Amino acid sequence: MAKRLNIGMIGYGFMGRAHSNGYCQAPHFFPSEYRPVLKAVAARDAEKAKAFASTWGYESIETDWRKLVARPDIDAVDICTPNNLHCEIAIEAARNGKMILCEKPLAMNAEEGERMCAAVEKAGVPNIVWYNYRRVPAVSLAKQLIDEGRLGRIFHYRAVFLQDWTISSDLPQGGAALWRLDAAAAGSGVTGDLLAHCIDTAIWLNGPVDGVTAMTETFVKERMHNLTGRVEKVGIDDACAFLARFSNGSLAVFESTRYARGHKALYTFEINGEHASIAWDLHDLHRLSYFDHRDASRTRGWRSVHVTDGDMPYMKNWWVPGLQIGYEQSFVHQVADFLDSLSTGTPAGPTFRDALETQRVCDAVLASARTGAWTRVGA
Repeated sequence: MAKRLNIGMIGYGFMGRAHSNGYCQAPHFFPSEYRPVLKAVAARDAEKAKAFASTWGYESIETDWRKLVARPDIDAVDICTPNNLHCEIAIEAARNGKMILCEKPLAMNAEEGERMCAAVEKAGVPNIVWYNYRRVPAVSLAKQLIDEGRLGRIFHYRAVFLQDWTISSDLPQGGAALWRLDAAAAGSGVTGDLLAHCIDTAIWLNGPVDGVTAMTETFVKERMHNLTGRVEKVGIDDACAFLARFSNGSLAVFESTRYARGHKALYTFEINGEHASIAWDLHDLHRLSYFDHRDASRTRGWRSVHVTDGDMPYMKNWWVPGLQIGYEQSFVHQVADFLDSLSTGTPAGPTFRDALETQRVCDAVLASARTGAWTRVGA
């Protein structure tokens, strides 16, 4: 019989649903020594917490997260709160000996991230950050191809993440639904929300980033704040573009905005190497585009690899070849990998320490945008 892993979730929004679904589905497709049990959810609004618990099958609720992390019947704490609460919750959960699964970005800044890393490492508790795009099978396949040397020396990395949902100047900031527009809760705008995903994937695929030069823009300077009812200055970045240099010598271009009409969640990356190139598009997430210059010239060209066969990452646990999976399964895979790590004793990434590298890059990007200067990561 599988060992119970009692989950205590803090927060109940979009990511709360995505994570809960992952816990529910993982045991059905990825047999493990451990079985997640939805033990408790914590939120300030008791009625909303009860509704969420009823929908997903959580056994109990708390209205104070401190009570949840102190409960002896909770094994793992899942942090699905606004970014400004990650540090305090994670440190307290570590003090209570809980495993921790934290939403991205890790923290508001690298200083907070260092404190979080110190806490989980001192406590010796398993930890992971929900950078789920690593676990889209096509992205995992890209990782395998790069690690096998198929691309050869890497020259270029480019990534784009575009949305359009904040263009209206009538959109308020702050509160439960719109905390991502409030710098006090989010820390940054598209840099920490969208580019953090791109940066994590890039570091995973192509190694550390040494330095960046960036520019940001806030197009709507003031918005009504849901919590105060007053028109207040907007502190987050609506758009960010930056150049980067990796430790392996390759160059990179990253761009993100929430002001790109016609794009709800366009995330793409392309990597150009000495022998081959690969490209991926979230809107066609089960395909990986691949070009190999070593192919015969008469048949050389971009190929679209349909990532559904059983010898491709994660796919043997799903359907038959030709039947793709989607966005939600990336969270299922993260749960499955975390459970597997508990059995093997080998940490599943990105750990807090891994995610701190992404935080350092985000900090460098924002610092460069303020100064206009080339900025070394971690300086």
